[in-house]
Amino acid sequence: MSEDRPPYPPFTHETALQKVQAAEDAWNTRDPQRVAMAYTPDSTWRNRDTFISGRDEIIAFLTQKWGRELDYALRKSLWGFQENRISVRFQYECHDAEGQWWRSYGNELWEFDERGLMRRREASINDVAINAADRRIYGTRPAGEHGIDIPLR
Repeated sequence: MSEDRPPYPPFTHETALQKVQAAEDAWNTRDPQRVAMAYTPDSTWRNRDTFISGRDEIIAFLTQKWGRELDYALRKSLWGFQENRISVRFQYECHDAEGQWWRSYGNELWEFDERGLMRRREASINDVAINAADRRIYGTRPAGEHGIDIPLR
């Protein structure tokens, strides 16, 4: 199986949008194995205050994350791109085991290798408690909404 993940850098506006949507779609599966395959075998991450290196650690991290962030649903928006780098802003909603809903706001910096695999990911994330009635992110984004920016609040 090829480890290539088109589109490849250098990115255009169109290919950067494709990369962002592919990442959103993969993360919304909540399948750590599938998500990890979009990263290089030695990919490095900073996620909040956690530092991760390699696919095995990515899988372990995501397994734990989605074990506590229940009914996770994500939206990503392209913020900028250049050569082999993309910046993204995102929001996701989930609830904890006690039923409290959260909306998490964040920014990511991505760097890709020549095969289109992400070799570096840095994520800064803030959480806000919300009422279930205030949710606005449900499941996978419908195709007709791809590329639509997410509101700030």
